[in-house]
Amino acid sequence: MADRTILVTGGAGFIGSNLIRRLVTEYPDARIVSIDNYFTGRRDTELDHPRVTYLEANTVTINKLWPEQNLGDPDLVFHLGEYARIPQSFDEFDRVWEFNTWGTKEVVKFCNDRGARLVYAGSSSKFGNDGEDEHLNPYAWTKAKNGELIRNYGQWYGLDYVITYFYNVYGPGQIEEGRYATVIGIFERQYREGEPLTVVSPGTQTRDFTHIEDTIDGLIRCGEHGKGDGYLIGSGREWPILEVAELFETPYTMVPAKRGERVRGEADNHRVRSLGWEPRHSLDGYIKGIVRSRG
Repeated sequence: MADRTILVTGGAGFIGSNLIRRLVTEYPDARIVSIDNYFTGRRDTELDHPRVTYLEANTVTINKLWPEQNLGDPDLVFHLGEYARIPQSFDEFDRVWEFNTWGTKEVVKFCNDRGARLVYAGSSSKFGNDGEDEHLNPYAWTKAKNGELIRNYGQWYGLDYVITYFYNVYGPGQIEEGRYATVIGIFERQYREGEPLTVVSPGTQTRDFTHIEDTIDGLIRCGEHGKGDGYLIGSGREWPILEVAELFETPYTMVPAKRGERVRGEADNHRVRSLGWEPRHSLDGYIKGIVRSRG
């Protein structure tokens, strides 16, 4: 990817901003462009660097926006800029449709028309319950349909693509407050502020938690060497949520179950491992570090 133009949609978000930092370091001749509407992205994640350009825009406008910037054709597109929460998606269906369905259709067309390689961040929610969980909520459904669209574009038009899947990404810079906060982000903030951790009932539901650095490692490897669908970037271990809360060694309280949540989550990561990727971080080690630092 040296001496190339790399586009990252959602480049001001948690994962996108970390990806840009790694790309700048690993590809010293590459020009990097971020497109983000700052729905959950933050200005304070932006990197002040001469080879990085930040554009504030919605992906639905990408085919009009890009020519106006005189940036030439991108070589590689990491498409991370979508709506990414499950329970909230029931209340914000129009927004989910705009960001995920309409926006991604425009990004796919953009990549195909300009001969760019597309690395798409799919959702692991589609794999639950033998694939039936893709219908549990608007978020999972739109993400699954986007994967179908991309695969079809590959057959219809020869689109060069890789579809990756994230599993509960955590680590420094994660969202800790508000409507779009993540599980580990919420637990960390509550622990730091001396509040009981809020565990969503029944607490036996499992998730595969993956550190942000491991996620970025997987994304870059897929961008370089992946081909087609099926790259599940997860640690390969499922954690019951109640067991995660107990790692903090602090009181917790149970709260009602949330609509549309799946029962289990665990990555079959053999395909991304075939590219030489291995997770280097563990959730229990991460949380133990937080507990030790406080004590």
